[in-house]
Amino acid sequence: MSSSKPFKSLFSTSPRMCKTKMATQAAQPISATTAQRAHHHHRAQPNTSPPSSSSSLPPSRTQRSNPPESTRSQKQPHRPTTSEASSSTSSAAGYSSGSSYKFSSGTSISSRTSLTSLRETLPENPNIYDFKEICVATNNFLAKRYSSSSSTPSWRCDLRGKDVIVFQRKFWRKIEMPELQERFSVICRSHHSSIIKLLGASISGDHIYLVYEFINGANLADCLRNPRNPDFTVLSTWLSRIQIATDLAHGLDYIHNQTGLSINFVHNHIKSSSIIVTEPYFNSRICHFGTAQLCGEIDENDNRKQSKSRNEISEITEPDLSRSNSRKTQFQGVMGYMAPEYQISGVATQETDVYAFGVVMLELLSGDEPLKYRFDKSERVFVKSSVIESATAAVDGGRVRTWIDKRLKDSFPEDVADKLIRLGLDCVHVDPIERPNMGRVAGKISKLYLASKKWSDNLRVPTEISVSLAPRN
Repeated sequence: MSSSKPFKSLFSTSPRMCKTKMATQAAQPISATTAQRAHHHHRAQPNTSPPSSSSSLPPSRTQRSNPPESTRSQKQPHRPTTSEASSSTSSAAGYSSGSSYKFSSGTSISSRTSLTSLRETLPENPNIYDFKEICVATNNFLAKRYSSSSSTPSWRCDLRGKDVIVFQRKFWRKIEMPELQERFSVICRSHHSSIIKLLGASISGDHIYLVYEFINGANLADCLRNPRNPDFTVLSTWLSRIQIATDLAHGLDYIHNQTGLSINFVHNHIKSSSIIVTEPYFNSRICHFGTAQLCGEIDENDNRKQSKSRNEISEITEPDLSRSNSRKTQFQGVMGYMAPEYQISGVATQETDVYAFGVVMLELLSGDEPLKYRFDKSERVFVKSSVIESATAAVDGGRVRTWIDKRLKDSFPEDVADKLIRLGLDCVHVDPIERPNMGRVAGKISKLYLASKKWSDNLRVPTEISVSLAPRN
């Protein structure tokens, strides 16, 4: 196909402008060599008629409207049909507007790029890694661990050409292989922009190795509290914190209610150190999705089974075994994030996730740890204080502005902050029935996010200020 065809179809939508042969040639840009050959051919054969068909029959209507390729350049452009006009008009729009989309049989580079980026965001088929692959990628688990502060062994490595992070977890109850395969397939089919994807897993003995995609960022706990520089935080604006709260709420709402699957998921690992904050827009993503189901912490068939995670929930043994008045064994876990009923029964539910989310929300607003201990010199004992208690006192005493993280420098909408604190306190209600559903929480935080955006847009530097150096009268 010659290079002049797109231009020919482009100009064929206006046949009235090309009535003469000169206008037709002007409307069809051709090279100088082609024009010179056409000129010599015209002088040698001034009365040359169009080549006849091999058959003696007159050409059909279709043949008249679609002449051979060799005669199209010598004839006047015919009046296009409706389909041809629409096709050429679409082509004209594509060339004139500079759009990356083309109405043609070919695929443009930009459309291929967009399809590739879309395919990368879709959930992949779950990968079953051979244990030898895990050993090679982690140098027989001798490579430096990714996080020395976490009690869960993890390694950042390259696995099948992808930058991943491998977590070593232990099974806390026996799971039959068909049940494990079904859970694994369901979890890998789940996908949300605020959740770090599970790419695959490997099993060896009583351990399971969960392979997640690696996200470059820092966990929320490190963003809020830097022991080397307590007065500095990267989350120094109100919009950065409300953005994190919005992403976290929608991610947890997806886990609880929006997967479209029959399983009611429970995360059971919500805490500030399990939330990754990414730059430059301070989006947050939830780690360890699916860990509770694959390690046996959650039993969908019998939710009253007490399952415990080794790194987060450990039963206290003798001689430090403490028992309540009801003679029930107490559980000690991630202090500050466990709901009261979870400390008694050890059974994780969606309500315990909501409780942990409320603690993270109050932690995000104040910048404080969930639990703090101070030494009382008069009593010679350590006194425990929680972020829940301080938030309750601030709301009841009307001291919201002084309770919010001072590193925000009082630059935040106080009415929005007050509503967000009250929402966090609703999530940490002692009675699990009184805690709101995550769908309701996500809806309220979305409205507060829009109010915060409106507040930020109205904060403009005043420009109508005049400065005069003249002396006063």
